[in-house]
Amino acid sequence: MKPIFLIGYMGAGKTTLGRVLARKLGCDFIDLDIFIENRFHRSVRNLFETKGEDGFRKIERNVLLEVAEFQDVVIACGGGTPCFFDNMALMREHGFTVWLTAPEPVLFARLTLPHAKAKRPSIATKSDEEIMGFIHDNIESRRPYYSQAEIEFDTTLIETAAETEVTADRLITILQSYI
Repeated sequence: MKPIFLIGYMGAGKTTLGRVLARKLGCDFIDLDIFIENRFHRSVRNLFETKGEDGFRKIERNVLLEVAEFQDVVIACGGGTPCFFDNMALMREHGFTVWLTAPEPVLFARLTLPHAKAKRPSIATKSDEEIMGFIHDNIESRRPYYSQAEIEFDTTLIETAAETEVTADRLITILQSYI
């Protein structure tokens, strides 16, 4: 089976749903950011700080080229991955792209959980009002890229393990016409 690329904004559930989806499909799961961290023995945050966004995006592109060749894998991409180079075209050419969506208030609630906010430098020091604006503006600027996905799929109901299982089953039903 060709790779399934999960794209979408941070907090949309790419990793949460991706792990369950991969298990149910009998595939491997790759979180692209973790794959990069393991390859370079440095955090994404550190790579951003030392190489700048352009340097990080080049690394991300090269790793994406590599994992796009894998079979039987679900890949959770970083929120910005589709927005650089021709990454969307690459993912569509090599596999299936699924844009995971959730309403902005749901994303806000997920991203402002203490453990979630602390690990995301782009929002760690922002007020709640600033975060809401940040989420809205980022989603709008990324929409032209995200909307190129073959499938748009709502992930509002992944707050519990049981909901995630049901949501993964719903996505598998949709994916069966593609895979």
